[in-house]
Amino acid sequence: MIKPEEAALEFERLRENHIDALIEVEIEAYPEPWTEAMFRDELRNQRSHFYVAFRDLELVGYGGFWLVLDEAHITNVTIRDVFRGRNYGRRLMTFLLNTAVSAGARLATLEVRVSNLRARNLYLSMGFRPVHVRKRYYPKTNEDAFVMLKELVSAK
Repeated sequence: MIKPEEAALEFERLRENHIDALIEVEIEAYPEPWTEAMFRDELRNQRSHFYVAFRDLELVGYGGFWLVLDEAHITNVTIRDVFRGRNYGRRLMTFLLNTAVSAGARLATLEVRVSNLRARNLYLSMGFRPVHVRKRYYPKTNEDAFVMLKELVSAK
């Protein structure tokens, strides 16, 4: 028998009809959620690679990156509350990083809240390392963010 966390995830590029559901998850997940306009910007941004993850047609999470030259800057990685702790965050990150490599990225960067231990531990376990602290990065809470970096392919 397949465990629920082992069920296949399907990834789709962000579309306009996904936005309302993503905003609901953002409000549930973050003290400073992304707005509708921010998601719409992802649709227009030529550098954006933003995906929605589904399991049996049910929204599990979403995430994306901007490809700038050879850098994939991870902009958002979110798993719905009811699906956390089931390895979906790792699977989403793996998908994003593999997609970034296929698009030509040689390194990945991201910012993560200092207090977000679950996400920080995930990123560390996937080979990211902290390289900088952005003081008061999150304006509503004045919380600092760690900037983390991962080399995706070795230099030739």
